[in-house]
Amino acid sequence: MNSKLMAAAMVAANVLSAPVAQAEQFINVLTGGTSGVYYPLGVAIGKIYGDKIPNVKTQVQATKASVENLILLQQGRGELAFTLGDSLKAAWDGEEEAGFKTKLDKLRTIGAIYPNYIQIVATADSGIKTLADLKGKSLSVGAPKSGTELNSRAILAAAGMSYKDLGKVEYLPFAESVDLMKNRQLSATLQSAGLGVASLKDLSTSSPITVVSVPKEAVDKIGPPFVSAIIPAKTYTGQDKDVPTAAVVNYLVTSSAVSDDLAYQMTKLVYESLPELVNAHAAGKEIKLETAANGSPVPLHPGAIRYYKEKGLLK
Repeated sequence: MNSKLMAAAMVAANVLSAPVAQAEQFINVLTGGTSGVYYPLGVAIGKIYGDKIPNVKTQVQATKASVENLILLQQGRGELAFTLGDSLKAAWDGEEEAGFKTKLDKLRTIGAIYPNYIQIVATADSGIKTLADLKGKSLSVGAPKSGTELNSRAILAAAGMSYKDLGKVEYLPFAESVDLMKNRQLSATLQSAGLGVASLKDLSTSSPITVVSVPKEAVDKIGPPFVSAIIPAKTYTGQDKDVPTAAVVNYLVTSSAVSDDLAYQMTKLVYESLPELVNAHAAGKEIKLETAANGSPVPLHPGAIRYYKEKGLLK
């Protein structure tokens, strides 16, 4: 009997001393359309997380961007999402007109990334050169209830217009908008994205375009989180001058359901892997650690706060 007890004790001791297998964690990265900026940056971040966070499996999901991303986070169907700052504020406030039926209280910010530039591009033969020239013309304003579409409403309102003033409104993602313009079925597209977005690069190399300015007085009418910005000359083929426009900051957001340790690693790896993000898209050049903890309308995740304290950005 004693020998049996000793054997059982030895087995128990071996089990207790064996290393405990760490449960696999899953990170679903919510991005945007594949022809935008969120998607290639999301793919890069997904690879970084998969390579550098132990026991993590990643997936990158193409979506309708900001509004859909935030709703999916609230529902527990994602761990990291890209979003525009104005959409993030609307989600936190529960603005139904922006697509949020209730306040999304589980949202937590990882950090600020690059600014989105409002880029209004018209075919050269449309005759559109100013915001006022959009009256009576066809314009693609982005996917319905997307961050781009919310930006479109704000920009038109600042210019004293609404969708009713347009000849036709198309609610299309970036690539589909460009395809219509190439086929002369659409006059202009408004795309809220990082500079050098693939869809507009493609359009500018295949057709003559006009980049339409958003004057400072229009941006001032909207107010924060919109700021005045410049689309530098030669950003797109045939664009030989700087073009004034509006910009709004993008954020990486997670959920309160994500653990502090995982959120810490997610934050750290974004801001310590900036060369990889620049390789994924030029917009990565505008992501700065120094401004990462600034300005979010939603509380920072405790894991992100821990990282920013380590870097001396927060006390």
